Amino acid sequence: MNAPEAVGDPVLVFNASTRLSGISLNAAFSLISSWAMMLSGIPVVQLVCNSALKPCVLGTDRKTPQKSPPCRSCINQSKAAFDPENSIWINFMKDVDFDHELNGLKMDALERFEYGGVPLGRLVLPSLRWILRRYHLEDDSSTRILCADYLRSAWSFYVGSSRLFNERTFRAALIFNGMFYPEAILRYSAMQAGIPVITHEVGLSLKSGFFTRGDATAYPIHLAEDFQLTIEQNQRLDDYLTNRFRGNFSMAGVHFWSGMESISGDLLKRASQFKQIVPVFTNVIFDTSQDHANVLFPHMFAWLDQIVDLIHKTPDTFFVIRAHPDETRPGKDSQETVADWFEKRGLDKVANVILIRPDEPLSSYDLIQRSKFVMVYNSTIGLEASILGIPVLCGGKARYTQIETVNFPSSQQDYMQMASQFLNAEKIDMPLKFTVNARRFLYYQLFCVSLPFTEYLEEDPYWQGYVFIKDNKWDCYLPQNSPILSTIVEGIRENQEFALCR
Repeated sequence: MNAPEAVGDPVLVFNASTRLSGISLNAAFSLISSWAMMLSGIPVVQLVCNSALKPCVLGTDRKTPQKSPPCRSCINQSKAAFDPENSIWINFMKDVDFDHELNGLKMDALERFEYGGVPLGRLVLPSLRWILRRYHLEDDSSTRILCADYLRSAWSFYVGSSRLFNERTFRAALIFNGMFYPEAILRYSAMQAGIPVITHEVGLSLKSGFFTRGDATAYPIHLAEDFQLTIEQNQRLDDYLTNRFRGNFSMAGVHFWSGMESISGDLLKRASQFKQIVPVFTNVIFDTSQDHANVLFPHMFAWLDQIVDLIHKTPDTFFVIRAHPDETRPGKDSQETVADWFEKRGLDKVANVILIRPDEPLSSYDLIQRSKFVMVYNSTIGLEASILGIPVLCGGKARYTQIETVNFPSSQQDYMQMASQFLNAEKIDMPLKFTVNARRFLYYQLFCVSLPFTEYLEEDPYWQGYVFIKDNKWDCYLPQNSPILSTIVEGIRENQEFALCR
């Protein structure tokens, strides 16, 4: 009612994989951004699932894949949130010929499946790994059925979205994540049609969103060479790090620790028997960021397998393998864990290595400060170790490997050679620019491209990761009254970076 007359082609908004009923963080980012665009005169069209996904990702019961998703509550939420005059509802379209092509295929063929020139298998694979909580998918009937269902829905959605882009023109498409299969399909078809795509994900700071024209889960950031921290910015970063090092932080609305514990006397006593300590920090294998990380190694466990050789070859080094705390998050617990890998490799019987399980609140930062160097795959803690002045050897492409912050070799062979050199060196020289760049990058990531929606959102007290929208006056959503919303609207309108620091 308070929006001016809309001018020009609309922005298409889609986020089917971030909520069912209720409002998740990313659903809130999308909805509030839509309001800001409309209040600035940019028309918005919501693309809404009308039981078009059989099943959607969040509506999948991984223990009973054939169970129908909760479409009714999701559709009711969509009707409550979106203006019916500016919504396009998309339905499932059955294709008998397509179904015939799937008959009898094993998982390896389903993962590589293409139809009509569209790499559907590749586009649904991250969703399968995420919902099944594993990287290596089992070739059993349950997994094959779920994969086939995702492929059918993906093809139906591709046909529907391609038809839409042939019939209408859009200024851009604003899409959650871009990796879950419905959003991946829409992104693929939009790019085929020449429509600019903006993806968004949860940012690094509290209740913040990250928006980009690239892959949101890869976190592409343009950090200008002349961007240097002021005294005030350095202090702001130090205040954040103080809380972080105490374990006082959350990610995507999830609080991992109530506090952190220092290294126990027993662990210190065991470590004292060795010449040096090298922590190894892992990631959650099914996370959508892993597709971007797997550059040197096929996957994280392949990297860990190579580290096993180093463990056996350097018995004077105490390796501490730290499993990621998100591996045991309730409702999202990994089915392919570092603990399982550790036991299968027989490392529980090896003297110079120990596993710190994901639910152990041992301070990783205390461990880092006692280490010779740190090995990570693509964990954020690699960036923090550089800030602490400890050399880092990175096995996967990380957000921060965009600039010189850590050692990230160009090949698997170079990685293993550098690891051996570090283990055998009396002293490892760490360039000062690594620490300086790490501070610059982390500040930019926290306070420039993580756009805080705290003014508009409060946490749902019962459902982690979900939020309520505050009862603000309508003019709070005018872009001219908010640097956050202005950044988003101008980023869409003027093709600018979605950053507060320019």
